Amino acid sequence: MDNINVLIIEDTPAESDALVKVLVENHYTIVGIAPTYSEALKMFYNNTVDIVVIDVFLDGNPDGITFAETINIVPNGVKPFVFLTSSKDRQIFERAKLTKPFSFLMKPFNELEILYALEMAVEKFYGQPNVFHSEDQNTIISDDSLFIKKNKALKKVRFEDIVYIEVEDRYCNVITETDKFVILISLTKIIQLLDPAKFFQTHRNYIVNASKIEEIIVNDNLVILKGKHKVTLSDKYKDFVKNFRVLK
Repeated sequence: MDNINVLIIEDTPAESDALVKVLVENHYTIVGIAPTYSEALKMFYNNTVDIVVIDVFLDGNPDGITFAETINIVPNGVKPFVFLTSSKDRQIFERAKLTKPFSFLMKPFNELEILYALEMAVEKFYGQPNVFHSEDQNTIISDDSLFIKKNKALKKVRFEDIVYIEVEDRYCNVITETDKFVILISLTKIIQLLDPAKFFQTHRNYIVNASKIEEIIVNDNLVILKGKHKVTLSDKYKDFVKNFRVLK
Protein backbone atom coordinates (compact mmCIF):
# COMPACT_ATOMS: atom_id res chain seq x y z
CA MET A 1 0.00 0.00 0.00
CA ASP A 2 1.21 3.48 -0.85
CA ASN A 3 0.30 7.02 -0.05
CA ILE A 4 -0.22 9.29 -3.04
CA ASN A 5 3.13 9.86 -4.78
CA VAL A 6 3.81 13.55 -5.46
CA LEU A 7 6.54 15.07 -7.62
CA ILE A 8 7.32 18.70 -6.75
CA ILE A 9 8.81 20.96 -9.41
CA GLU A 10 10.07 24.02 -7.58
CA ASP A 11 13.39 25.94 -7.70
CA THR A 12 13.05 27.87 -4.43
CA PRO A 13 14.14 25.73 -1.43
CA ALA A 14 12.03 27.66 1.06
CA GLU A 15 8.92 27.10 -1.08
CA SER A 16 9.61 23.41 -1.66
CA ASP A 17 10.42 22.85 2.04
CA ALA A 18 7.11 24.41 3.08
CA LEU A 19 5.23 22.33 0.54
CA VAL A 20 6.95 19.10 1.60
CA LYS A 21 6.11 19.78 5.25
CA VAL A 22 2.42 20.23 4.51
CA LEU A 23 2.16 17.20 2.23
CA VAL A 24 4.12 14.80 4.44
CA GLU A 25 2.06 15.83 7.47
CA ASN A 26 -1.02 14.89 5.43
CA HIS A 27 0.31 11.49 4.40
CA TYR A 28 1.48 12.22 0.88
CA THR A 29 4.74 10.66 -0.31
CA ILE A 30 7.28 12.96 -1.97
CA VAL A 31 9.10 11.08 -4.75
CA GLY A 32 11.32 14.00 -5.72
CA ILE A 33 11.92 17.75 -5.79
CA ALA A 34 13.07 19.01 -9.17
CA PRO A 35 14.44 22.57 -9.52
CA THR A 36 14.83 22.43 -13.32
CA TYR A 37 12.91 21.26 -16.36
CA SER A 38 15.42 18.52 -17.22
CA GLU A 39 15.54 17.17 -13.67
CA ALA A 40 11.75 17.24 -13.55
CA LEU A 41 11.48 15.06 -16.64
CA LYS A 42 14.09 12.65 -15.30
CA MET A 43 12.32 12.28 -11.95
CA PHE A 44 8.92 12.01 -13.63
CA TYR A 45 9.93 9.09 -15.83
CA ASN A 46 12.12 7.34 -13.24
CA ASN A 47 9.55 7.28 -10.43
CA THR A 48 5.98 6.20 -9.87
CA VAL A 49 4.19 9.53 -9.87
CA ASP A 50 0.48 10.00 -9.13
CA ILE A 51 0.34 13.80 -9.25
CA VAL A 52 2.69 16.74 -9.87
CA VAL A 53 2.85 20.16 -8.21
CA ILE A 54 4.50 22.57 -10.65
CA ASP A 55 5.98 26.03 -10.13
CA VAL A 56 5.26 27.90 -13.35
CA PHE A 57 8.61 29.74 -13.36
CA LEU A 58 11.94 27.94 -12.91
CA ASP A 59 14.98 30.21 -12.81
CA GLY A 60 12.93 33.02 -14.32
CA ASN A 61 11.60 30.99 -17.28
CA PRO A 62 8.13 29.42 -17.66
CA ASP A 63 9.69 25.94 -17.76
CA GLY A 64 6.97 24.55 -15.51
CA ILE A 65 4.51 25.12 -18.33
CA THR A 66 6.95 23.56 -20.79
CA PHE A 67 7.09 20.48 -18.55
CA ALA A 68 3.29 20.22 -18.55
CA GLU A 69 3.20 20.62 -22.33
CA THR A 70 5.79 17.84 -22.67
CA ILE A 71 4.03 15.21 -20.56
CA ASN A 72 0.74 16.03 -22.27
CA ILE A 73 2.02 14.93 -25.68
CA VAL A 74 3.75 11.72 -24.57
CA PRO A 75 1.52 8.63 -24.96
CA ASN A 76 0.50 7.20 -21.57
CA GLY A 77 2.57 9.90 -19.89
CA VAL A 78 -0.20 12.17 -18.68
CA LYS A 79 -0.67 12.60 -14.94
CA PRO A 80 -2.74 15.17 -13.06
CA PHE A 81 -0.90 18.35 -12.12
CA VAL A 82 -1.44 21.57 -10.22
CA PHE A 83 0.31 24.88 -10.96
CA LEU A 84 1.68 27.21 -8.29
CA THR A 85 2.81 30.71 -9.24
CA SER A 86 3.29 34.24 -8.00
CA SER A 87 2.92 35.61 -11.54
CA LYS A 88 -0.14 37.66 -12.43
CA ASP A 89 0.72 37.80 -16.13
CA ARG A 90 -2.44 37.06 -18.13
CA GLN A 91 -0.51 35.65 -21.10
CA ILE A 92 1.29 33.18 -18.84
CA PHE A 93 -2.06 32.13 -17.39
CA GLU A 94 -3.53 31.62 -20.87
CA ARG A 95 -0.58 29.46 -21.91
CA ALA A 96 -0.77 27.45 -18.71
CA LYS A 97 -4.52 26.98 -19.13
CA LEU A 98 -3.98 25.23 -22.48
CA THR A 99 -2.15 22.40 -20.68
CA LYS A 100 -5.35 21.62 -18.75
CA PRO A 101 -4.08 21.79 -15.15
CA PHE A 102 -6.48 20.72 -12.41
CA SER A 103 -5.79 23.90 -10.44
CA PHE A 104 -3.88 27.16 -10.86
CA LEU A 105 -2.98 28.45 -7.39
CA MET A 106 -1.28 31.67 -6.38
CA LYS A 107 1.71 31.86 -4.04
CA PRO A 108 2.10 31.95 -1.14
CA PHE A 109 -0.07 28.86 -1.07
CA ASN A 110 -2.75 28.27 1.52
CA GLU A 111 -2.41 24.87 3.23
CA LEU A 112 -6.05 23.84 2.88
CA GLU A 113 -6.19 25.19 -0.65
CA ILE A 114 -3.30 23.02 -1.84
CA LEU A 115 -4.61 19.93 -0.02
CA TYR A 116 -8.06 20.35 -1.52
CA ALA A 117 -6.58 20.99 -4.95
CA LEU A 118 -4.51 17.79 -4.86
CA GLU A 119 -7.38 15.66 -3.60
CA MET A 120 -9.75 17.00 -6.25
CA ALA A 121 -7.14 16.53 -8.97
CA VAL A 122 -6.60 12.88 -8.04
CA GLU A 123 -10.33 12.24 -7.81
CA LYS A 124 -11.12 13.89 -11.14
CA PHE A 125 -8.19 12.42 -13.04
CA TYR A 126 -8.57 8.84 -11.82
CA GLY A 127 -12.32 9.15 -11.92
CA GLN A 128 -12.62 9.37 -15.68
CA PRO A 129 -15.54 7.51 -17.35
CA ASN A 130 -13.47 4.35 -17.84
CA VAL A 131 -13.09 3.86 -14.08
CA PHE A 132 -15.54 3.40 -11.27
CA HIS A 133 -16.53 5.39 -8.19
CA SER A 134 -17.83 3.50 -5.18
CA GLU A 135 -21.30 4.42 -3.98
CA ASP A 136 -20.04 6.66 -1.17
CA GLN A 137 -17.72 8.56 -3.55
CA ASN A 138 -14.82 8.03 -1.13
CA THR A 139 -13.12 5.47 -3.33
CA ILE A 140 -11.88 5.65 -6.90
CA ILE A 141 -10.91 2.52 -8.76
CA SER A 142 -8.42 2.84 -11.61
CA ASP A 143 -6.59 0.27 -13.70
CA ASP A 144 -4.19 -0.91 -11.01
CA SER A 145 -5.20 0.74 -7.75
CA LEU A 146 -7.88 1.84 -5.36
CA PHE A 147 -7.72 5.43 -4.10
CA ILE A 148 -9.46 5.31 -0.72
CA LYS A 149 -10.16 8.20 1.63
CA LYS A 150 -9.19 7.23 5.20
CA ASN A 151 -8.68 9.51 8.21
CA LYS A 152 -8.94 12.59 5.95
CA ALA A 153 -6.11 11.31 3.73
CA LEU A 154 -6.34 9.78 0.29
CA LYS A 155 -4.55 6.42 0.25
CA LYS A 156 -3.47 4.44 -2.78
CA VAL A 157 -3.96 0.69 -2.46
CA ARG A 158 -2.52 -1.33 -5.33
CA PHE A 159 -4.54 -4.38 -6.33
CA GLU A 160 -1.38 -6.48 -6.02
CA ASP A 161 -1.15 -5.53 -2.32
CA ILE A 162 -4.66 -6.73 -1.48
CA VAL A 163 -4.65 -10.03 0.45
CA TYR A 164 -8.40 -10.59 0.42
CA ILE A 165 -11.74 -8.82 0.35
CA GLU A 166 -14.52 -9.63 2.80
CA VAL A 167 -18.05 -8.67 1.83
CA GLU A 168 -20.60 -7.58 4.40
CA ASP A 169 -23.93 -6.58 2.85
CA ARG A 170 -23.15 -3.52 0.71
CA TYR A 171 -19.73 -2.97 2.29
CA CYS A 172 -16.37 -4.51 1.49
CA ASN A 173 -13.47 -4.83 3.89
CA VAL A 174 -10.31 -4.55 1.80
CA ILE A 175 -7.48 -6.26 3.67
CA THR A 176 -3.81 -5.67 2.90
CA GLU A 177 -0.86 -7.03 4.88
CA THR A 178 -0.68 -3.82 6.89
CA ASP A 179 -4.10 -2.19 6.85
CA LYS A 180 -7.86 -2.52 6.48
CA PHE A 181 -10.19 -0.31 4.48
CA VAL A 182 -13.98 -0.27 4.43
CA ILE A 183 -15.70 0.86 1.26
CA LEU A 184 -19.32 1.01 0.22
CA ILE A 185 -19.54 -1.25 -2.82
CA SER A 186 -21.37 -4.49 -3.50
CA LEU A 187 -19.76 -7.87 -4.17
CA THR A 188 -21.29 -7.92 -7.64
CA LYS A 189 -19.63 -4.64 -8.59
CA ILE A 190 -16.23 -5.16 -7.06
CA ILE A 191 -15.75 -8.62 -8.53
CA GLN A 192 -16.38 -7.18 -11.99
CA LEU A 193 -13.53 -4.73 -11.45
CA LEU A 194 -10.94 -7.29 -10.38
CA ASP A 195 -8.73 -9.33 -12.71
CA PRO A 196 -10.37 -12.82 -12.85
CA ALA A 197 -6.94 -14.37 -13.45
CA LYS A 198 -5.68 -13.02 -10.12
CA PHE A 199 -8.68 -12.79 -7.81
CA PHE A 200 -10.96 -15.71 -6.98
CA GLN A 201 -14.10 -16.05 -4.94
CA THR A 202 -13.78 -18.78 -2.29
CA HIS A 203 -17.06 -18.12 -0.52
CA ARG A 204 -20.05 -15.88 -0.99
CA ASN A 205 -18.34 -13.40 1.36
CA TYR A 206 -14.68 -13.75 0.35
CA ILE A 207 -12.49 -12.88 -2.62
CA VAL A 208 -8.79 -13.74 -2.41
CA ASN A 209 -5.68 -12.60 -4.24
CA ALA A 210 -4.21 -15.81 -5.68
CA SER A 211 -0.65 -14.51 -5.25
CA LYS A 212 -1.21 -14.26 -1.47
CA ILE A 213 -2.36 -17.87 -1.00
CA GLU A 214 0.02 -19.97 1.11
CA GLU A 215 -2.09 -23.07 1.69
CA ILE A 216 -5.40 -24.55 0.60
CA ILE A 217 -6.90 -27.09 2.99
CA VAL A 218 -9.79 -28.48 1.00
CA ASN A 219 -10.96 -30.97 3.62
CA ASP A 220 -11.23 -28.20 6.23
CA ASN A 221 -12.81 -25.70 3.82
CA LEU A 222 -9.98 -23.28 4.53
CA VAL A 223 -7.58 -21.03 2.62
CA ILE A 224 -4.50 -19.72 4.42
CA LEU A 225 -3.19 -16.40 3.13
CA LYS A 226 -0.04 -14.36 3.64
CA GLY A 227 0.02 -12.69 7.04
CA LYS A 228 -1.72 -15.71 8.64
CA HIS A 229 -5.11 -14.60 7.35
CA LYS A 230 -7.70 -17.37 7.01
CA VAL A 231 -10.79 -17.37 4.82
CA THR A 232 -13.53 -19.90 4.22
CA LEU A 233 -13.59 -22.15 1.16
CA SER A 234 -17.17 -23.23 0.51
CA ASP A 235 -18.15 -26.28 -1.56
CA LYS A 236 -19.64 -24.06 -4.24
CA TYR A 237 -16.27 -22.44 -5.02
CA LYS A 238 -13.86 -25.37 -4.56
CA ASP A 239 -13.43 -25.60 -8.32
CA PHE A 240 -11.23 -22.50 -8.13
CA VAL A 241 -8.40 -24.88 -7.13
CA LYS A 242 -8.35 -26.07 -10.76
CA ASN A 243 -6.77 -22.74 -11.68
CA PHE A 244 -3.53 -23.84 -10.01
CA ARG A 245 -1.02 -26.39 -11.21
CA VAL A 246 -0.98 -29.22 -8.72
CA LEU A 247 2.08 -31.47 -8.52
CA LYS A 248 1.33 -35.07 -7.61
